[in-house]
Amino acid sequence: MAADDGGHSGKEGVPLGEFTLIERFFARATPERQGIGDDCALIDIGSQTLALTSDMLLEGVHFLPDVDPEHLGHKALAVNLSDLAAAGARPRCFLLDLALPRADAAWLAAFSSGMFALAQAHECALIGGDTTRAPSGPGSPGLLTIAITAIGEVDRDRYRGRSGAQPGDDIWITGSTGEAALALAYRRGQIDLPEPARAACIRRMDRPTPRIALGRALVGTATASIDVSDGLLGDLGHILERSGVGAVLYWPAMPRAAIFSDLPLAVQYACVLAGGDDYELVFTAPASSRAALLQLVGDGVGVSRIGQIESVPGLRLRDGEHPGAPLIDVNLQSFDHFVPPSPGPLGQASADVSALEPGADGHGDKTGVGP
Repeated sequence: MAADDGGHSGKEGVPLGEFTLIERFFARATPERQGIGDDCALIDIGSQTLALTSDMLLEGVHFLPDVDPEHLGHKALAVNLSDLAAAGARPRCFLLDLALPRADAAWLAAFSSGMFALAQAHECALIGGDTTRAPSGPGSPGLLTIAITAIGEVDRDRYRGRSGAQPGDDIWITGSTGEAALALAYRRGQIDLPEPARAACIRRMDRPTPRIALGRALVGTATASIDVSDGLLGDLGHILERSGVGAVLYWPAMPRAAIFSDLPLAVQYACVLAGGDDYELVFTAPASSRAALLQLVGDGVGVSRIGQIESVPGLRLRDGEHPGAPLIDVNLQSFDHFVPPSPGPLGQASADVSALEPGADGHGDKTGVGP
């Protein structure tokens, strides 16, 4: 079993995928310590090494027009801090770029409140940016666009990226995955969620928690790491590709919310393995670190051992840890902005909200959606 790359070759009739697009047209050699291809770029400045990351959120793709601005402010910064967490970096500051359809004082007050509350919690200061008016179109005031560049500090000699996984390393994940994908499916009217699971899933989607404390605690122990934004299979696949290894995952070991026990197995696979928008950390570490890692707790969650790195290429899913446990055959596609979703129980239950019109979920919930 492998995560489907969606046919990213860009050959005639085949969509050019997001990551192949970046690799083909924009990846270049750099004199800096690290450039394109990881959660953060690295720049050495004197005795310091800075980690830099940037994420953009676009109305209609990552969130709906009626998003709760306070939630959106939180999430816009959180998704960037999550990249710093994957690198084991300490947040230091960030830049904010806004293309606004209009200057709405009440909206801006709520947005900035959500953003600054998270920034203060991680001692991460806003130091600049740019603001402009979004171009309007026929019958539209323009699309809100948010871009944040976050900057952190890493330990130069103990930085971890995606390329350090070794055969025999364990695969771990912080917290759990799948709830955000359930929230999106609920808002699309694809599934019903009872309370209190509904509120918990919606909160996971609207207000993700960047695992900064856990990311820092893993410095010196984890051999590779990435944050789960596009789906566990796809993001783990980036570690495997960069490290030149394969892996096996153990389905029974996957941590997941209690609500999943009431859902069909196909829905569980789709959400937990490929749902995305989780902003947990998946990382690898030597088997000798198991006892210490099992005692690790930070950001209100612990870590779970879910698989092992292998020398044989590819990604396999087993129904148990024993080598003789049956293989599970799933065909799932993690999120990609340029590749249409593959058919499945929930389609592409990840970041793109463009198929969800305001109010179309039928549940009357008008708070924000999207990464």
